[in-house]
Order: sequence, then structure tokens, then C-alpha cells
Amino acid sequence: MLNALYLLIIVLYLLSVLGYFIDFIQTSQKVNRIAFWLLSIVWLLQLFFFVLRMLEYNRLPLMTIFEGLFLYAWILVTFSLIINRLFKMDFLIFFVNVVGFVIMTISVFAPTGDAPEQLQNLLLTELLVIHVSVILLSYGAFTLSFAFSFMYMLQHFMLKGKQWGKRMYRIGDLAKLERFSYVFALFGFPLMVVGLILGVIWAWIEFGTVPWFDLKVISSFVVIGVYGFYLFDYVVNRKRGYSLALLNIAAFLVLLINYFLSSSFSEFHLWY
Repeated sequence: MLNALYLLIIVLYLLSVLGYFIDFIQTSQKVNRIAFWLLSIVWLLQLFFFVLRMLEYNRLPLMTIFEGLFLYAWILVTFSLIINRLFKMDFLIFFVNVVGFVIMTISVFAPTGDAPEQLQNLLLTELLVIHVSVILLSYGAFTLSFAFSFMYMLQHFMLKGKQWGKRMYRIGDLAKLERFSYVFALFGFPLMVVGLILGVIWAWIEFGTVPWFDLKVISSFVVIGVYGFYLFDYVVNRKRGYSLALLNIAAFLVLLINYFLSSSFSEFHLWY
């Protein structure tokens, strides 16, 4: 049942992203509405899948790579639906959920079974559950920040090329895109800092030591450094414009490297 439900989620998610792509290319409000409702159904099915898995394994599904990817994708869908409801930004939903769909697709290749019993015993502490949840929320915020910067970059090139039209109008003005990109980076930064602090405290309590030289730990602090530099440029140096958007996009690429590459080589982070 879970496998069939997961396949249904993937198919509906794909159709929703394709609908938003068609709307982006041809500007079709009818297709846009269909894509929105498909995405809403995906959100409900993801939540249902999450609950079923929680009941099946009798724990919060946060322990495996598969579960981490799945929750990350659900957070992106949730954030994009909320933002669209508040500000009606269709293209933001498209760009954010391209990332979300890629995350969901990657999760297909991750092991879907339960975590080893020893790992479950380590993870069944409130501190670590909060650590994982806060870190994933920060990833969601940084993804939204990236989407706004990517839209800024597109709008920059469209204005520079004098490509006037409905698409340019629907993307939004540069100042608004830049501001939202900063706001979500500002939201994600303290979340990730708190998540890392909680992780360090948990490791010290559980093992009496902190794996400072673990690749995942090192790359996480690199991510904090890059986003800190971006926020410093925005707030202190008052830097604005295309180069700042590129810096934020680069920061997100560092985040993806941290999430996927370092997780593959980490000897300590085995679950997300």
C-alpha cells in the first residue's frame, strides 16, 4: 500500500510540475489552477504517507535517508503553498517544486526500510528529533531563498534583453524578489545555527565527544559561513543586485553538496 501511495505521489507531483512549466511557457490560468490543485493533493498524500509510515514503524519517520528526503520535499511543498496563498506567486511554486520533485525522485533510490535497532535507540531522544526537524526547516527556508534569487536572475536577464511581456510581470519586480530572498535566508540561518548547536550538544551527551572532523559536520559549518557572508553583504555592506543573487545561488549549491555529497561520505550522519 505504501509503495502504491508513493508511486501515486510521484506521478501527481510530476503532473503538477509539468502544469506549472506549461503555465510558465504559455501563460495558461486554467493549467495553473489544475497544477495548484494537483500540488495540494500531493501535499495531503504526502502527509497521509508520513502518518502511515509513523504508524507502521511506531516512531517519528525522521531516521533514514529516505525519510529525510521525503520530509524535505514535504516542507518545500508546504512552504510554497503557504507563500502562494499569501502573495500569489505562481512562478515561485514552479521553481521551488522543481527542486522538491528532484528530491522526491532521488528518495526513490534511497533504502526505504526501517532504521537499525541500535540507530533507533540513539535517535529516540527529543533533542535529536528537534535537531533533525530544525535543520530540515532551515533547508526549506534556504530553498525558498534560492528560488527567489533564481527568479531575480531570470528577471534581470529579461529586463536587460528588453523581453517585455506577461511572464516578466508575473515574476515580479527585482526589489521584491531580492527582499524575499534575504528574508528567507535570514529565517533559515538561525534555524541552521540552532540545529547545529543541538546536534553538538546531543553528540556530547550521547558519546562524550563531538566528531568535529566528520565531513558532514565540516560542510555544515561551511554552509553557515557562506550564508553568513551573504547576510553580512546584505546588511552591513548594503550590497544589492545581480552579484548578490549569484552569491545566494552559490550558497544553495554548497547546501546541496552538504546534504547529498557529505552524507554519502560521512561516518557519523547516517540518517539524513
